[in-house]
Amino acid sequence: MVLIVVVLLASCNNKEILRQTEPIYTPRYAEGFSIERDKASGEVLLCVKNPWQGAENICYYYPIDTLAPSQRIVTMSSSHAAMLDAVGCSDRIVGLSGCRFVYNSDLCKKIAEGKISEVGYDSNFDFEKIHSLRADAVLLYGVSGEAKMITNKLDELRTPYIYIGEYLENSPLGKAEWVVALAYLCGVGEQGKEFFKGVEERYNALRNQKHCSAYRPHVMLNLPYRDTWFMPPRNSYMVQLIEDAGGTYILTENGKRKTENGESTSTTSTPISLEEALVLAMKADFWINLGQISSKEELCTMAPRFAGVDAVKFGRIYNNTKRTNESRGSDFWESGCVRPDLILADLVKILHYEAPTDSLYYYKKME
Repeated sequence: MVLIVVVLLASCNNKEILRQTEPIYTPRYAEGFSIERDKASGEVLLCVKNPWQGAENICYYYPIDTLAPSQRIVTMSSSHAAMLDAVGCSDRIVGLSGCRFVYNSDLCKKIAEGKISEVGYDSNFDFEKIHSLRADAVLLYGVSGEAKMITNKLDELRTPYIYIGEYLENSPLGKAEWVVALAYLCGVGEQGKEFFKGVEERYNALRNQKHCSAYRPHVMLNLPYRDTWFMPPRNSYMVQLIEDAGGTYILTENGKRKTENGESTSTTSTPISLEEALVLAMKADFWINLGQISSKEELCTMAPRFAGVDAVKFGRIYNNTKRTNESRGSDFWESGCVRPDLILADLVKILHYEAPTDSLYYYKKME
């Protein structure tokens, strides 16, 4: 099967350049895709917009009528596998990048049985293996220049590929809404919409609870990497989850990181020194997302200067590693992309009730 993709290096709103289309599904939260119908041909199209960091004014049009239902899928991300699983299509996965990091037990079983093949990890893809799998579609996530190298090779092998840009969405519901795009590719669009509707309703019900306008504890994030602490921007995925749970992101108190109206304009992580991080941590009520740290003792050994901050002294440190297997496969980064309602439920319990581990889904308290 030959996949025809139209790439337009012009504004997606430029009617003189684009096909004349009408909307079939317009996302409420996601900014990177839409489902449209070509008015002239009647073709149903998946429109993917700016699918890698730094991309501007780029549209890819994928003819769904040609692709759906995709029966043999190779994916370069376990989060895409989780989306396929959410709509009952994980049995179509024949190849996966980074098999050793997969958490889903059913997928792990299929990998062990040879029903799902490893196709390489990071930028070291096994293109011969990908080609031999006779995939109807390879699901890619783009990373600037690397994406071009991969797609050139796939074009050479006449292997269809589709950019999936959910990782660029800052909105938790926007990231999850990409499940609808994958559902359409598998010919189960209505099932995808119904699944997302449930996630959306549960998420918004939690976000609108009264606790979100009352006590708003301050939250510290992450750990240092090579003596530098990377803090996400104000409008990022994790910060939105914290604020929707009724928390306050600690970096907003740092005047050097704010504009005149108090909002950060950055879309990338902010590197800060250990000294700056210590000042922030001293003001935090809670500390979450501590990498592979498994206990308070391990944290204090790794970062002894932080042992005296209140979040550590009073045991208000929680990590998103409850659902992690022996090979370090993390379900937070796998199914969490499509279940922000479960993440939000955890954060509400943590920030407002200091919940014990057994009541949480993705998180656990560091003892």
